[in-house]
Amino acid sequence: MEKKTSSISLKTLFYLYLFIFGGLAIIGSIVVILMVYLFKTINFEDIISFTQNAYHSGLLLFIVFGFLAQMIDGTLGMAYGVSSTSFLVSTGISPAIASSSVHAAEIFTTGISGISHWRFKNLDKKLFIQLAIPGVIGSALGAYVLSSFQGDILKPIINVYLLLMGLRILYKAVRKKIIARKFKQYTVLGLLGGFVDASGGGGWGPVVSTTLIGNGETPRITIGTVNTAEFLVTLASTGVFTMVIGLSHWHIIVGLILGGIIAAPLAAFLCNKINTRWAMVLVGILIMGLSIRTLLKIIL
Repeated sequence: MEKKTSSISLKTLFYLYLFIFGGLAIIGSIVVILMVYLFKTINFEDIISFTQNAYHSGLLLFIVFGFLAQMIDGTLGMAYGVSSTSFLVSTGISPAIASSSVHAAEIFTTGISGISHWRFKNLDKKLFIQLAIPGVIGSALGAYVLSSFQGDILKPIINVYLLLMGLRILYKAVRKKIIARKFKQYTVLGLLGGFVDASGGGGWGPVVSTTLIGNGETPRITIGTVNTAEFLVTLASTGVFTMVIGLSHWHIIVGLILGGIIAAPLAAFLCNKINTRWAMVLVGILIMGLSIRTLLKIIL
């Protein structure tokens, strides 16, 4: 019986990849044809030139970065922004360019990730609505506030909170019985997660997923739902940031998008398979590690 279930899931994964890449190929072809022949904003020489320049500017490396970041985020429900930004900055790219590129790429990767989690039944529709609506409001507010004062002010407070939540998750994971508690403050959690994500440069997954899993919610459903809601949250904040600072360095954005799209279905598949207790251990260790890393950077 277990073998049959695994076979069906792998088949679903194959068709999901076929659907995503087939759909993207069709949409991409239509867009190129319209821009070349109807609107005449570009020509094929421009496309070839962009492809060559992107390749020589490290496109393959950015695809790898996008793949790794999405595998972490799609499987454990957090750290796409932190991991991908860290990867980019480590190659000498400025934090500002890295942050704007990651936010733009996240619109596509979170969208594909959301579709994948929905297809693998890692989604609670009621929880999605409870988190997404306040998350969008908090994200837009955070983006607005960030234009008025430095969002780094919030980082120490948030990371101490996340460190404590990571410890709590690990404690719950090693207990013989995982006890779920009824969590009701979804609106407040969504507002806080969206606000921190936009104003602090990331944090939707760590704040929301960590809090819910720390209260005993099923990791698979929590991660899938939070990842799916993140699409709308990212869309809101990116819209504000684009109007303020604009977008550039498209070879970085395209690389992150391609890597993320490749990883998203596989990450959702693994999230569907991972053991609940092991998922809690991995989430706990990840969130503690990221929190300690950020706090050390602030102190030192």
